[in-house]
Amino acid sequence: MPLPQVTPTRYSQLLDEKAARIQRQFGEFFSGDLQVFDSPKLHFRMRAEFRVWHQGDECYCVMFDPEQPRTPIRVDEFPTGSKLINDLLNTLLPAINQNPVLKHKLFQLEFLTTLSGEALVTLIYHRPLDEAWQQQAEPLQVNHDIGIIGRSRKQKLVLSTDYVTEQLSIDGKNYSFQQVESSFTQPNASINEKMLSWALANTQNNHSTDLLELYCGNGNFTTVLAQNFKRVLATEISKTSVRSAQHNFAANDVDNVSVVRMSSEDFTSALNGERPFRRLKDIDLTSYQFSTILVDPPRAGLDANTEKLVARFDSILYISCNPNTLFNNLQSICQTHRVDKFALFDQFPYTDHIECGVLLKKVQA
Repeated sequence: MPLPQVTPTRYSQLLDEKAARIQRQFGEFFSGDLQVFDSPKLHFRMRAEFRVWHQGDECYCVMFDPEQPRTPIRVDEFPTGSKLINDLLNTLLPAINQNPVLKHKLFQLEFLTTLSGEALVTLIYHRPLDEAWQQQAEPLQVNHDIGIIGRSRKQKLVLSTDYVTEQLSIDGKNYSFQQVESSFTQPNASINEKMLSWALANTQNNHSTDLLELYCGNGNFTTVLAQNFKRVLATEISKTSVRSAQHNFAANDVDNVSVVRMSSEDFTSALNGERPFRRLKDIDLTSYQFSTILVDPPRAGLDANTEKLVARFDSILYISCNPNTLFNNLQSICQTHRVDKFALFDQFPYTDHIECGVLLKKVQA
């Protein structure tokens, strides 16, 4: 994203244009009031990554304009990044520049920060990392009150921890989330709070039924929504995310969730009784009374089999990071369901990116 496009004075206009686009694109499915959730205009990104450019004796962070991908744009401040990311850009880089061991063949910096003030920085190199690097990196970690990870090809050195702990406030209640380096986390924490609050409000009155969640990640939605259901069964394919989800359930005293490491395709086969899966040996699928399914798929959206799966449920909560694949999925889903609520979450201001939340209800014959 070219930095000159960050224009807070135009933020409201740009958000209105996104809302108009969604209303045009999805007019055949929904004619009600679109709920629009705005973002802070600045310092909303909790994570960011930058290439490191070397020029003479100095190295600095750069970004690239997609229209001129060979031309680096120096980044001394990053207005969309959290204040902590900006602070570290101004203090960490000068310290690295003064240290030949830390600077040598440094290729990329990745920042993961939280609203609660924690930061984890990954330094990626085009060379093997040795004891000398670790000896120089440890004071850097202490002096800047951050966690540091060093990476190079087939190498990962964790100096203290590989995660941060985020604190989110949802409808007056605080939640704690472990967020692990290189695992997916919601980049805009303020918007994440609004998404969770919206999802919580739209899954009320289900305490006698169960929730099925696909693509649960680190339990971001699961941890908050579990209170609305008798039980939750969640699936996730990433080992790291499953471990984080289990950690987050325990940290937030959530005890009615079972999470299994399976793809949505395999879980669909299991639910159809097509074949048994060892990972479900302790799960009695027939004991669940599912009323609602939550899906938060990758940009490719739902595959055809998962479209058929979600059509079984009375309520579908669909979180989408790609309006185009959402539109394609609704062509099928709306043969059995109607759109009850539609929300736009401005996850990435000043870009074309649009995050949507859709609540669908089964049409009674």
